[in-house]
Amino acid sequence: MKGFVVCNRYYIYPIINCQGEGREFESRLPLQNLPRKISKESENMKFVLFNNGTPGLLRTDGVIDLSKIIQPITSETGQKAMEAIISNSKNLKSELEHIEKSGNALSISNVSLLAPLPQPNKIFCMGGNYTEFGHREPGPMWGFQKSNNTVIGPGGTVNLPPEDANIFHHEAELVLVFGRAGKNINEEEAFDYVFGYTCGVDVSARMLGGSFKFQPWRGISEHKSYPTFAPMGPALVTKDEITDPQNVQIRLTVDGQLRGNFNTSDMAHSIAKSIAFVSQFENINIGDVLYTGTNHQGLGAMQDGDNINIEIDQLGGFSFNVKDSLKRRWEKGIDEETAEDIREGTGGPGRRKRPIS
Repeated sequence: MKGFVVCNRYYIYPIINCQGEGREFESRLPLQNLPRKISKESENMKFVLFNNGTPGLLRTDGVIDLSKIIQPITSETGQKAMEAIISNSKNLKSELEHIEKSGNALSISNVSLLAPLPQPNKIFCMGGNYTEFGHREPGPMWGFQKSNNTVIGPGGTVNLPPEDANIFHHEAELVLVFGRAGKNINEEEAFDYVFGYTCGVDVSARMLGGSFKFQPWRGISEHKSYPTFAPMGPALVTKDEITDPQNVQIRLTVDGQLRGNFNTSDMAHSIAKSIAFVSQFENINIGDVLYTGTNHQGLGAMQDGDNINIEIDQLGGFSFNVKDSLKRRWEKGIDEETAEDIREGTGGPGRRKRPIS
């Protein structure tokens, strides 16, 4: 059985008996949750940004620099480079296939991966989009946006702001990347607008309670939009690589302790329904992303010094750190009060939590 290479802050392709940073990562993955076999026809379609925003193609032996291939299209790096690849992927297909077979790869240990979409025009998010392992019936759909300056990549640091929050939660999520522009998209055509997927964490500051009126679309969420509140990575994996995005396992650990562990089959509203829903309110553009929601039964506090790791079947995973200049502390482990409130429908996340020091 194959595990993932763990190289500094990310693990992104299968390899046998892999060890990284002095620990064997393979032993931490349940065998039944390891990635499914990927077909040869699509195994090369993992796009990354590395070092100073250089676009690359991930291969089992490292990263291939794509700068020369996209040079006739754009000389930009970072977000613009990735958008150019998405927009021109069909025209670039033969060149990508050729360089995947014959191009020289840079060793993964010698590059620094960045978020594959470091500054999307829009970051959409679904709220309340899981049944909490069947405890809740699907409710009215709702969603929001995060500011587009919130993204960090593998090895980055989430900086907790000094605001008086009840708690800061990690929300592990499957993130889809749009490959076509659109508005008012039909559910039946929704996947035609998807280019691929990546891993993401929606960092959330839970503030003291106030009055609340239900709104289906809530615009920019202030307390989810602090800088560094949208970790994302390690690669943009094309949709043809994913056997079924509505059936992938998502896991999140904090300092090696398992917290989130759930499957996208638990979504209250499907990916296709979510795309159609968001497109009712917002214009969707190439390179925009959609965080598809989380199961709240494995949420916990984020606090100074934490090392947080997210992994999703067939996508790989990455880790990032947490810094809090105020050194606030919360109980370690799963936030059981929030899990109960969301499961039973008795209140919002974090309402019963406060720092203990």
